[in-house]
Amino acid sequence: MDGHLADPIAGAHLDCMAHQLGRGVVLVRSNAKTRDDLGLASLPHSYSRGRHSIYALDRAGVGREAGLAFRQRRYLRLAGLTLVGISFTWWARIHLGRFWSNAITRKEGHRVIDTGPYGLVRHPIYTGLIAGMLATGVAVGTVTAMLGAVLISLGMWQKARMEEGFLTHELGANAYGSYCRRVPMLVPFLPPR
Repeated sequence: MDGHLADPIAGAHLDCMAHQLGRGVVLVRSNAKTRDDLGLASLPHSYSRGRHSIYALDRAGVGREAGLAFRQRRYLRLAGLTLVGISFTWWARIHLGRFWSNAITRKEGHRVIDTGPYGLVRHPIYTGLIAGMLATGVAVGTVTAMLGAVLISLGMWQKARMEEGFLTHELGANAYGSYCRRVPMLVPFLPPR
């Protein structure tokens, strides 16, 4: 019964993910100088397109009319939140470009990036990963999954704090401090600290 109903919802998830993956591959393999050369300026809009497709299917009653249980709809919403978190992380990683590094290091020409996802939060990669991690922990629904998600999220928050100190020191208290006063650290739309 659920097999054919999951197809449109899974299709919406897969469409959004494949769209973003394809754009990421084009970015990596091309010689384009900017994301605009590749048409990536619309990247955030395609994330919301996939999320809205899933939401529209749920609101239109796909599954509800055939008896899709509340719990299954909750899983779809949590999967959507996970997808949004991962997409936000991907957007931030692409936007950061050559300034991204797995380790906390200073890059040549390092400067404050305050556009794109970095205009919403100072650490959007961590924001997206934390959102996805917490949604997954809640979806699994076990104490160990939720505790693991919380502990990993706290670790990411701690690493973001370490980066804050490094960036303040390397980029200057005036430049990075001004950014910190304008943009929240991890949670969009909260007052910055």
